Amino acid sequence: MFQSIFFTTTLLCVAVFGQQEPQGDVILRWNDEALNQVRTQRLGAFDAARAYALLNVAMFDVANGVDGRRARFNEALVVPPNRRSARRNRPNRMAAVSAAANEVLSQLFPESTDAFDFILNDIVDGLGGSTNTRVRRGLRLGESVGSEVIAVGSTDGSTPRETQLAGEGVPLFRSDFGSAAFRNVEPLFVEDALVYVSPNGPPALDSPEYAAAHTEVRLLGDVGYVNEEYDEIFSFWQARGGSVRPPGEWIKITQAVAEQQGTTESLIQTSLLFATMSMALNDASIAVVADKFQYQFWRPETAIREADMDGNDDTTQDLEWSPRNGSRGGSPEHTSGQSAFAGVGSTILAAFYGNDNIEFEAEGDNSIAGPRTFASFSDAAREAGRSRIFSGIHFEFSNQAGQATGRGIAREVLSWQYGMGGDEDGDDEEDESESTSSNE
Repeated sequence: MFQSIFFTTTLLCVAVFGQQEPQGDVILRWNDEALNQVRTQRLGAFDAARAYALLNVAMFDVANGVDGRRARFNEALVVPPNRRSARRNRPNRMAAVSAAANEVLSQLFPESTDAFDFILNDIVDGLGGSTNTRVRRGLRLGESVGSEVIAVGSTDGSTPRETQLAGEGVPLFRSDFGSAAFRNVEPLFVEDALVYVSPNGPPALDSPEYAAAHTEVRLLGDVGYVNEEYDEIFSFWQARGGSVRPPGEWIKITQAVAEQQGTTESLIQTSLLFATMSMALNDASIAVVADKFQYQFWRPETAIREADMDGNDDTTQDLEWSPRNGSRGGSPEHTSGQSAFAGVGSTILAAFYGNDNIEFEAEGDNSIAGPRTFASFSDAAREAGRSRIFSGIHFEFSNQAGQATGRGIAREVLSWQYGMGGDEDGDDEEDESESTSSNE
């Protein structure tokens, strides 16, 4: 559906233009509002990933369409830019990005339009107001692009909803799975998300691998097992209903790292980073849902309570066993969505910054233990995956399969090379004046 973008090593260097306020902050602000809406509306993980992606695709298309000379991008993700017209009319980029974000979020969350309008008006006031000619042009452009992105998203296959009914017998998931339609969603970026579905699925119930994973989660994920470290990790990554959900955790991490690394000094670099991250998260969700639908595998709670039915002498039945998570999980077990999102997030960030070993601090969305510091993106991904075993809702083999799915999606995203022409190194006086208001 969406054409692909690719950034090269030279693109990854952050350019500092000396504005009074980092222009990329506007991308973070609108992502903050999307995170808030996911919390308030209590969206599931897959709906959340889609919302983050549509928002950031629209903002990138506008930023790139107005001016993409500082690095090579493809023509657009959804809306091809009329670059000659944009150069002639010189719409204000921050106004255009904000109008696109406002339009997308207003269509996705119509009950919150007052909040979105407040943010838009605040940004516009800081740019000189809507009487400013360039601001007015930017608003028109952004609203148009946002509408086109929503139009494309409305036919992506995420509706109508579809439910996979609860299974009966061994080893089937025993609850209805209400997000089954997402396996049919058209990818935003990769050619075919379904090639990343686990080819072999969960191990055989009578295998040593299954017995080892079964024993591990029974011991470490038990609600009665007190372990301060595991409790903190579980709490940090839980992402339950009313949170930003697992894909949102990586949006939050991207926000923290973008500020730390100075990426927000550039509007185009920040919009590129968030568009790439959010689209890869969205496409990973398609593979995850397809995996869950195909294998319909039982969660540890069921597997442990009914271990006498699995034909494996090395598994132990415990009729009273309950997960630290407090509930068994709302979808089939294989594969782990949290792990897939972690594979995406860590791979994209390491590639964007050309270094996995960047230390950063992040705040869990409903963590009782405060922020955590990670030595690298891959360390964060490993911890995110293991948190699902500590929570008692996934087996380690599904963590590993999910991580592989996420890394595969991210690597395909990163493999595209798409030059767009133009003067990469040309001076752009707009970079010096965008954050100020000069009426025309």
